[in-house]
Amino acid sequence: MKINVYNREGKIVKEISIEDKILNNPFLSLIHQEVVSYLSNQRLGTASTKTRSEVSGGGKRPWRQKGTGRARASSIRSPLWRGGGVIFGPKPRDYHYSLPKKMKKIARRSAFAAKIKEGSVLVVDQIKVEKPKTKEIVNLLKNLKAEGKILFLLEHLNKSLERSLKNIKDITFLPWKDLNTYQLINSDHIIISEKEFALLWKNMILSGIR
Repeated sequence: MKINVYNREGKIVKEISIEDKILNNPFLSLIHQEVVSYLSNQRLGTASTKTRSEVSGGGKRPWRQKGTGRARASSIRSPLWRGGGVIFGPKPRDYHYSLPKKMKKIARRSAFAAKIKEGSVLVVDQIKVEKPKTKEIVNLLKNLKAEGKILFLLEHLNKSLERSLKNIKDITFLPWKDLNTYQLINSDHIIISEKEFALLWKNMILSGIR
């Protein structure tokens, strides 16, 4: 398979050849497991309700056991009463769990391969700005016809580029070494320079295959 390399005007300047076998048969189940794991780890797990023993008051019976004609009631904090405790309500818990490193690596590789196959990865000859100018990035996105949630993968951040990207809605940028499966799946387009793509492909995709 060949991937187009674009310049800042959105014109194709060259092509990169990659192996088709890596793009075939992505491990969708692993991608799903890794995304669920990532989202679970974002949960605080602080939701909490009070049981009848934790609700204040209710020590005295509201009325005597017999003779009133009403149903028996032991406490005004019974779960059956308004203002009473909660039955089987949520309690603070830890939702964190993680997959083995090898499974994470395969999931990330599969997600990136799937994005390449659907044409969501846009390789640019170079991504740099001399001065912080949002307009330059906006024009780049327009020329590349990149819309929706955009993920910029960089080797390292510099202040000029960071400031240029910050003011644009739905743009995420990070070093490619910090990339995870969820960020890949959650992006409509992924923009990366030719140099960074070669590094990512070698160190993150090809590593462990051969």
